[in-house]
Amino acid sequence: MKFELKENERIDDLEYKGLKIIQNKEGFCFGIDSVLLTDFAKEIKSNSKIIDLGSGTGIIPILLSAKTQNTNFIGVEIQEDVAEMANRSVELNHLENRIKIEKDNILNLKAKYEKGSFDAVTTNPPYKKLNTGLVNENSRKLISRHEITASLEDFIKTAGYLLKDFGDFYMVHRPDRLVDILYFMRKNNIEPKKIRFVYPNKQKNTNLILIKGVKCGKPFLKFEDNLYVYDENGNYTEDILRIYNK
Repeated sequence: MKFELKENERIDDLEYKGLKIIQNKEGFCFGIDSVLLTDFAKEIKSNSKIIDLGSGTGIIPILLSAKTQNTNFIGVEIQEDVAEMANRSVELNHLENRIKIEKDNILNLKAKYEKGSFDAVTTNPPYKKLNTGLVNENSRKLISRHEITASLEDFIKTAGYLLKDFGDFYMVHRPDRLVDILYFMRKNNIEPKKIRFVYPNKQKNTNLILIKGVKCGKPFLKFEDNLYVYDENGNYTEDILRIYNK
């Protein structure tokens, strides 16, 4: 199938069940964090209705569509050109009957959807607080990395509104925001249930966290085994190779 690309765009092979994705080299390309989140969230129940907040390239709905059964996705992305590109990736993979990418700010979703409309929420939100870190980036990367259009609390508050009772919440973020994340989750009636720390290797500190919560869930928090990305030789660990299906 020949697929027309725009300037600076490329098609990347996700090397998973034939899936592909369109990315713009001048924009924010997905990283391992989104891939790890889709593995962490693959236990989502069959026939679930899922919304992905801050969907970017659409990587999370696209990968999760192949890891879950009979699920349907809404991806919400504020940047019009990025949302349009994500929708073309959906078409490229013939997933139009399961995935729809909407151009919108997550702050508008309360007016758009009834409370408790979704069985699960996934999100890989911007990691950096506004006015922190390097900001000499183009507007696409800036919005993807910094809390410019919505804060961490906004993402979790929106998830709490959209989730059905006992619905699942999945997030990947940075460990330095863990206290804020847990506080905002409980504040919005999402009980933290499972946490996994991700490390570049055994010699370095953790740089990612995977978190699952349940709306109206009972208190019980489990810490899963640490996940290491690289072994002592600089190669992917067996856990990462399994996630990448290699």
